[in-house]
Amino acid sequence: MLVWIRMAMRGRQRIRADFKGLKEEKWIWSKVRGVGMTKMVCPLHLQVAGSKGFSEFSGVKNTNVVTFGKRADDLSTVVAAQSAVAASSGATRAVTEAKIRVAINGFGRIGRNFVRCWHGRKDSPLEIVVINDTGGVKQASHLLKYDSMLGTFNADVKVDGNDGISIDGKTIKVVSDRNPLNLPWGEMNIDLVIEGTGVFVDEAGAGKHLQAGAKKVLITAPGKGAIPTYVVGVNEQDYTHEDKIISNASCTTNCLAPFVKVLDEKFGIIKGTMTTTHSYTGDQRLLDASHRDLRRARAAALNIVPTSTGAAKAVALVLPRLKGKINGIALRVPTPNVSVVDLVVQVEKKTFAEEVNQAFRDACETPQLKGILAVCDEPLVSVDFRCTDVSSTVDSSLTMVMGDDMVKVVAWYDNEWGYSQRVVDLANLVAEKWK
Repeated sequence: MLVWIRMAMRGRQRIRADFKGLKEEKWIWSKVRGVGMTKMVCPLHLQVAGSKGFSEFSGVKNTNVVTFGKRADDLSTVVAAQSAVAASSGATRAVTEAKIRVAINGFGRIGRNFVRCWHGRKDSPLEIVVINDTGGVKQASHLLKYDSMLGTFNADVKVDGNDGISIDGKTIKVVSDRNPLNLPWGEMNIDLVIEGTGVFVDEAGAGKHLQAGAKKVLITAPGKGAIPTYVVGVNEQDYTHEDKIISNASCTTNCLAPFVKVLDEKFGIIKGTMTTTHSYTGDQRLLDASHRDLRRARAAALNIVPTSTGAAKAVALVLPRLKGKINGIALRVPTPNVSVVDLVVQVEKKTFAEEVNQAFRDACETPQLKGILAVCDEPLVSVDFRCTDVSSTVDSSLTMVMGDDMVKVVAWYDNEWGYSQRVVDLANLVAEKWK
């Protein structure tokens, strides 16, 4: 990796950067030698110079963000770079004038991934001003800085007083209350709440944020009832500023919907089934214990756990013409992150495997799906897709066609990081439509 550092000051505005221990109020530009970022092709190889030679990394990249997927022992070290070094030429994220004030309700896996993804963007229209977390400020700060999956956050993260987290000198207030009605959204002039608890997912529950003074709510889970659902790359263009409560759907729907959209437009889907082999989540039990789902009550790290998922049916919420045509199940497996969808559909138009893959390759280059959908031609495994920014990576070598009209497609997704990137995207869209 060849890096140039350029310093600049803009009037009295000071830009803070942190790169390999350099803590200066300066701008940083970076350039990676020999890596083309204009086309998302898997794998992406980076050579990073170090004192003991070179390490090899792979991952499908989105040029709008600055993360790394990796398959070497020091994964966490490289992932930590996601907040400091841009993968393509250009400035790293700088402090800009925020357009909307954002609160996060629930600072779990998605809440913390959201902050890291937001921090990795440059010129973000979002300003995160407050986090509601029942664990308190010390726990929130510690778990943001140190992450077993993502590694240490490459930012200056520390507790600020009794009720704040400082990230590179920017303080975010931390409150702790389980009842959204008691949260200080009105007095803090909150424009958008990122609802990340997984609890307040219907109009009555999410509506409590509005009653507390927030102007809008974005649910990071499937919404219940008549809440509008948007999947970036599929139907986000339908969003209007009149929507007060919206859902970003689930991570699996975000993986499934983009390539299902391509299949249906090119070949016409008659019907199909989906299985997601999904990493275990915090909803499961570490050891056998009580759970409303008797299968999820069993030890997550010791079992393959069949369970239900609404992800396939939810595709119809963003692609209405597919209502009643797709269903599916989930198999929770003993891996901490990265999941894979296996879809089998009957199509109207006769086709063959390479034609299907070419349709995906063409779609990857369209404005709507660039940075959302990718195609991988290499024989990779789940760890290689950690921290991939796209929603869905089609594994071309596993595409099959039986009898001209039965199509099987397998697609990988990082169910935490990739999904959180879409939450940031949708929040950005809310900001853009604000005026």
